[in-house]
Amino acid sequence: MTVQPSSQAAMLQATTSAAPASQTHPPIHLLFGALMLVLLLAALDQTIVSTALPTIVGELGGFESLSWVVTAYLLSSTIVVPLYGKFGDLFGRKIVLQTAIVIFLAGSVLCGVAQTMNELILTRALQGLGGGGLMVVTMASIGDVIPPADRGRYQGLLGGVYGLATVIGPLLGGSIVEHLSWRWIFYINLPLGLIALGVIAAVFRPHTKHIKHEIDYFGALFLAIALTSAILFTTQGGTILPWSSGQLWATLLFAVIALIGFVHEERHAKEPIIPLELFKQRTFLLCSLIGFLVGAALFGSITYLPLYLQVVKGASPTGAGTQLIPLMGGLLTTSIISGRVISKIGRYRLFPIIGMAISTIGLGLLSTLEVDTPLALLYLYAGVLGAGLGMVMQVLILAAQNSVDFKHLGVATSGVTLFRSIGGSIGVAAFGAIFTLRLNHRLAQFMPEQPSAAPRAWRPDMISKLPPDLHQKFLDAFDQSLHGVFLIAACVAAAGFLMTGLLQDIPLRSAAKPH
Repeated sequence: MTVQPSSQAAMLQATTSAAPASQTHPPIHLLFGALMLVLLLAALDQTIVSTALPTIVGELGGFESLSWVVTAYLLSSTIVVPLYGKFGDLFGRKIVLQTAIVIFLAGSVLCGVAQTMNELILTRALQGLGGGGLMVVTMASIGDVIPPADRGRYQGLLGGVYGLATVIGPLLGGSIVEHLSWRWIFYINLPLGLIALGVIAAVFRPHTKHIKHEIDYFGALFLAIALTSAILFTTQGGTILPWSSGQLWATLLFAVIALIGFVHEERHAKEPIIPLELFKQRTFLLCSLIGFLVGAALFGSITYLPLYLQVVKGASPTGAGTQLIPLMGGLLTTSIISGRVISKIGRYRLFPIIGMAISTIGLGLLSTLEVDTPLALLYLYAGVLGAGLGMVMQVLILAAQNSVDFKHLGVATSGVTLFRSIGGSIGVAAFGAIFTLRLNHRLAQFMPEQPSAAPRAWRPDMISKLPPDLHQKFLDAFDQSLHGVFLIAACVAAAGFLMTGLLQDIPLRSAAKPH
């Protein structure tokens, strides 16, 4: 990637020397296969642990810390997203991606050998430090070797891989727990990661020229504090801490102060983590905001589909994952097709508009689920949601990459990914609080002696042992509580749909790098 800086600060960006065409184009299919494998590993670890949590608690104890097995990975992977984007621009994406893989694999091994819940939480955080880099650097690496005009089909495949991992994670996790051990959820990363590491070392040739650079460490610190505090606020509010808690609102205040500090630092840093000038670029700003809404509405609501299948329909963890195949199929199909069409026509604006409209309809349909809803209808609704999701996620990254200067390719990719991650984190937490409040309110009407409990406390095996009359009442309350989650998610998706109308259709560039 050759950069023609217009200022001294811009000269500090990483540049790539020109090379003959025969050298600048590595075996694309082999490299792309390795990048898909890397993204699959990172995305799987966001969801694969969910079905193993009861087993993990049974062996390690620490039920009160159960949520942190997921939250630790979520926090650390979200915080490092903009850092990896910047490091990729400064040092070259190959070495940064290799470093992220090594950190991820080290964390995976340590997770597998953890003997206490605290050890597992800490090693999950370490794993997330690598996992956040795997996702953003993989997507940015495509921008190094594929011209934007051809990038749509590759981004579509990456979107399919990400969606596939999101859907099959619980299924794969349940199968591994049933047939092996929960520790193999982490060990399985090792051979796959080493294969990807070897292929990337052999065929990835970005031809990066390294020059003097500066890292915005204070910006990174402020951002880490702001994101950590914000996610703690959303995950603890209404569950671990009541909304009236002074400690909870002090956490939010801390997040606001840190955010103000981050903005101030980015204004004065020579090489900011996220250059504020990017937010003056209309397409990048819109892609970031739409990505936030996509993460909040879709990932926040999809979390509850396996729960509905296990609690209301009596499916096993593995069975619940299997029954989400229509969602996966819809996502894979539209992601691949939209990517190929974009590569042919060189335009992308129409796909996020149609995708968000279809996603809104899908979430609206899911809000009508009842206890006796036939599974065939659930499959149809999930397929509609997946079809919409497949036309949005990777297209937003493609649009952002195509709209910014080449020197900002990495931070633009990481910026959109960051907003989507934050949206997903806040969506899961917010919808969890809404669901808990609605469920406890309904349970209190016929089970007043039961203390308030988060949904995770009502495991399917506990629910199935209730007396028949209470069991039916519980299922009705559970189902009615889910209606609000999907309905609010549909409203959030509708807001995203309205914003997609503001996107501009910038013709895709025909070269991977400026000349």
